[in-house]
Amino acid sequence: MIPAVAFVNKKDGIPEKHVEVVLRDLGHQLLLTAKDSSSRVLPVKKLKENIYQVSFKNDFRFISDSLINLVQRTFQKNALANDYIVSLRNCKENETVFAFEINSRTGDLTPCRGRTLDVGCYVIEIELLKKNKFNFFWLLLLIVPLALVAFYVKNGFRKKEAKAPMFDNSDHIQLGNFRFYAADNVLKAEHTTISLSEKETKALKIFAENIDQVVEREKLMKEIWEDEGVVVISRNVDVLVSKLRKKLSDDSSLKFINVHGRGYKFVIE
Repeated sequence: MIPAVAFVNKKDGIPEKHVEVVLRDLGHQLLLTAKDSSSRVLPVKKLKENIYQVSFKNDFRFISDSLINLVQRTFQKNALANDYIVSLRNCKENETVFAFEINSRTGDLTPCRGRTLDVGCYVIEIELLKKNKFNFFWLLLLIVPLALVAFYVKNGFRKKEAKAPMFDNSDHIQLGNFRFYAADNVLKAEHTTISLSEKETKALKIFAENIDQVVEREKLMKEIWEDEGVVVISRNVDVLVSKLRKKLSDDSSLKFINVHGRGYKFVIE
């Protein structure tokens, strides 16, 4: 199987060696999602000015969603590209069997999600549509809100000392007006019982153990999904936190604060 990727590396100041390392890591992660730990990622080849090719020693199978999520996460993490088109070809017949586009200007196109591709040899081409430019103006605009976040975090630690302990001697955690029974996946108030999914329980337990502290998105993705072998993107975290907000909405003192570029902070006012 062969993945290929396109970037404007010299113009964007991204070293070729860095791109090669990132692409090899992308190939390695794709092998792991296919539960293949024995195949070898072959040396990266540069096909054209903006196209790189990564090949694998052996054929294997994978799910289309794994490719979409891995490319998005790898590109976001390493700041390689924001807009691109991915085309999956059968390397023997050279036919396109799957494609998707990530485009902030015209909208994303991700058809045929959830497809399981048969074991075979493939070529994956990723074409960059728009290069990233560092904008110092936006950096300046971020300074003030980041300073406010730092001030809020500092005050939050001071307030924490005056709060009643969250953990008691019983089988639950007290969160405001709610009693959180992690072992039973439920929240209970005076006249209310709210069921939680396993992922909601995992997330709430992490937040409850880190009250008034920023919980990184990477930590949530790893402990809730990746430790079970599931690859996701940061959007999955946003959806999960949104569900918890709704289930805890009866108590206005419980809040999830979005810390831009990092994750979330759970506070009890």
